[in-house]
Amino acid sequence: MPKPTVLIVDDSPENLGLLGGLLGEDYSVRAANSAEKGLRAARIEPLPDLILLDVMMPEVNGYEAIERLKADPLTASIPVVFVTSMNSNEDEYQGLALGAVDYITKPINSAIVKARVRNHIELKRARDRLHVQNNYLEEEVARRIAENEMVRDISVRALAVLAEERDNETGLHIIRTQTYVRILGEHLSNIEPYASYFAHTPLSDVVRAAPLHDIGKVGIPDAILLKPGKLTVDEFEIMKRHAAIGGNAIDRAVQLVMNGQTQQSDRTSSDAFEFLYVARDIAFYHHERWDGTGYPNGLRSEEIPVGARLMAVADVFDAITSRRVYKEPIQLERAYQIILDGKGTHFDPGVVDAFIACKSEFFETAEVFADDLHSVS
Repeated sequence: MPKPTVLIVDDSPENLGLLGGLLGEDYSVRAANSAEKGLRAARIEPLPDLILLDVMMPEVNGYEAIERLKADPLTASIPVVFVTSMNSNEDEYQGLALGAVDYITKPINSAIVKARVRNHIELKRARDRLHVQNNYLEEEVARRIAENEMVRDISVRALAVLAEERDNETGLHIIRTQTYVRILGEHLSNIEPYASYFAHTPLSDVVRAAPLHDIGKVGIPDAILLKPGKLTVDEFEIMKRHAAIGGNAIDRAVQLVMNGQTQQSDRTSSDAFEFLYVARDIAFYHHERWDGTGYPNGLRSEEIPVGARLMAVADVFDAITSRRVYKEPIQLERAYQIILDGKGTHFDPGVVDAFIACKSEFFETAEVFADDLHSVS
């Protein structure tokens, strides 16, 4: 291991020689005979492990020098020890207040200087080791979080694809609706009352949860789900059950996991399940209407969770602009007008206002991720 580096800054050649001779055997000594030279020397790699700094120097004194050292991110963490003939309590207090780790008065006692330098070098090395360890742990935590999020996203996408496959829809439907939700959320994130919602529910959770909105379709019979023509009244009542099926399935899954965590330990907070709560609400309530005439519970206005309100606009816009076995796609401008016509009845007026503001982004998404080149225009 290379010797620790000690930078000595003193305008007296005698003091530089004395301290350099005293420390040279155990340390790599760097010397500067003025504060300005010392400040430059402190930035040379390898950075000093310790700086011994005189106070009374011409032009720039030691107090000014340490202020500049601590203001520079490159040198701010280097410990500084004042070595000076100024021995009043006020002088010592001023030096320590400016960030010095120690204060040695002249005339120099060789044993004391060597002991204090050794102690501060060891403390510096220990802090450096802790810093490296902390950085490693932070990187490891970030890596594991990223891995967990990737596994979560893959699991969500797999479940969503399963539901879409049963409904003869393509994976592009997932991409489009997820993108629409993100576009609306980004626009509303700084607008009340939506900003308050996103302050405690990350938009990323809402976007990640969006693909699960129709997961309940796995519980609908194929004869109804894949019927090429219009559903009868009774068939539509069965189709409407997919919202509750999906919401209840996610809710049951959350409760099972939470019960298991409670039995094992108390380490898991309910906050860890926020994403699934958002997914549950979207699956349950994305067919509710602003005027209370939707399903499954007939919620109205602010009773409907924000995520579900975003999903309602995203899902309807995508449904009417996409080709299905039982219908042709509606042109984008006509679909745009249908969403506007639903303002205050089908859809949250604030979300529709966001849709209006983001019209070009919706159209671009619909065109880029169209199921085929002739679906929309």
